[in-house]
Order: sequence, then C-alpha cells, then structure tokens
Amino acid sequence: MHYLVTGGTGFIGAALIEALREKGHAMTVLTRQALPDRSDCRYVNDLDEIERGKRFDGVINLAGASLAGARWSERYKRELIDSRVDTTRGLVELLKRLDHTPPVLLSGSAIGYYGHHGDELLAEDSEVTPGFAQHLCQQWEAAALQAESLGVRVCLLRLGVVLDSGGGALVDMARPFALGIANWLGDGRQWLSWVHRQDVVAAMSFLLEHPTLSGPFNVTAPEPVTSRGFCEAMKRHRRTVLTMPVPAAAMRLLVGEMADELLLNGQRVLPAALAAAGFEFAFPTLDEALADIYG
Repeated sequence: MHYLVTGGTGFIGAALIEALREKGHAMTVLTRQALPDRSDCRYVNDLDEIERGKRFDGVINLAGASLAGARWSERYKRELIDSRVDTTRGLVELLKRLDHTPPVLLSGSAIGYYGHHGDELLAEDSEVTPGFAQHLCQQWEAAALQAESLGVRVCLLRLGVVLDSGGGALVDMARPFALGIANWLGDGRQWLSWVHRQDVVAAMSFLLEHPTLSGPFNVTAPEPVTSRGFCEAMKRHRRTVLTMPVPAAAMRLLVGEMADELLLNGQRVLPAALAAAGFEFAFPTLDEALADIYG
C-alpha cells in the first residue's frame, strides 16, 4: 500500500509513519521540512509536486499548527484555522485532479468539536456548544467532508489529549511532577479525555482496514478522568513531595483565552463509534497508559 500523509513529521504523524513502515507500506509525506527521501518514503513541500498519475491507497490528514504553540492572539487563531482548513481544502483539490481517486481519507479533528458540556457524557452524535475550538473543528471537518462528493470514504478523527513519551501534551503536563510537585488546574473537576499515542495509531490502521466505516470517530480512551484524577494517577507513577494546584486566575494570566478553551474546561468523551465497530484499546485506563509510558 502507498499512503499520502500530511503532518507526518509531527508527534502523531511520526508514530504513524513508523507503524506503516513496519507493515511494509510506502508513504508520500507533505512537510515544511527539507528531508531526504527514503526507499519507502517520499517527502514533498507542496501538494502540486504530486503527479496526477500517482496512485494512493489512502490519505491521512494530520496537518495543523499546534494549539499550544503560542498565545491565542487573533493572528494566531487565524493560523490555527488556516493551517488545518486550507491544507484540507488543498487535499480535496488534489483528489479532484488525480487520475486515480484514493478510496479513503482519514482527516484530523478534535474533541473540541463538542464545545464545553461539563459532566455530560459525549458520543459522536452529541450536540455542540459554540466556542473557538468548536468553530475550528467544525470548519476542519466540513472541508474534509467535501471529498465524499468524489466517492471517497471519509473518517473524521476527533482526537482527545494524546499521551506518550517524547512529545505532545504530556511534556508540559508532567513537568511539575518531574520536580516533585503534584498539581491540577483550576478546581480540578474538568474532564480530560485522553488517549495513548499507540492507540491513536492503532485506531487509524483499524479505520484504513475496514472499508465499511465512515463518519466521525472519537479517538479517546474509554475511561476519561478529571484533572484531579489525572493528578492522582500521576502520583502513582511519579514520586511527589508537594501538592500545589494551579489557580484558574493564574492560568488565564499565563495563557489567556486558551486557558478557558482547553485547560479549565474539558469534554467527557466516549469512543462510542470505535467501540461499536469492534476496536479494542491496548490502554483503556490511564494507569495502564502511564505504566507503559514511564516503564
């Protein structure tokens, strides 16, 4: 198989590329970096570099500027949207000009799609609450769904907080614990719908291999935790000597709007569609995930 991957050099994409390589697949990867090609991987900086006669067995779209990459100024919020929506629209335009239309598109999204719902359990068909993250995800998904008119099977990956060593959100989340300080954010009652990176890659492979599956899929472990619950789990895997919660006001001062959108509020999300399709998580609980990550 030969797959086209955007965002293939990122935290999730790099793990996906390695997994596909181990299965003997080849990749074409869209990246802003100047990287030398490998025998099983071609790197391009622009989708226009791809010949119309090229045949792909699937497309995985993971491109997008980091949500935590900078303070959310109006300019950076525009970059967050454009880096996702414009790339996705560009992919659909590529699919239109290819002689051989790929059968499937897996396109990134996030559980921010639902907005804030407090303790409410959320499945793929839940209602949404407006907000910036919800607006971003909705536009992102709408751009990807345009591929359906070409006969492409589209799966929308509503990703939770992806955990693993070597990068991602856990770098910042674990930093106080590495210093012996256990903490949670705000009142600690907000939900964290997390997922191990290995399960993200496994879910993407599962969706590629099951041609009857389409639509939105919550890619989150089946047991979300609160911020306090995350703190307690981390304490079981990292030695701490002090518990020091971070006040909500301090978070708002430090990171502005991002605090309320991503950190002080959350979503209690269940992977209902994946479960119904028969997918099994290797790391269904946070303790199992942290035990793997920290050895």
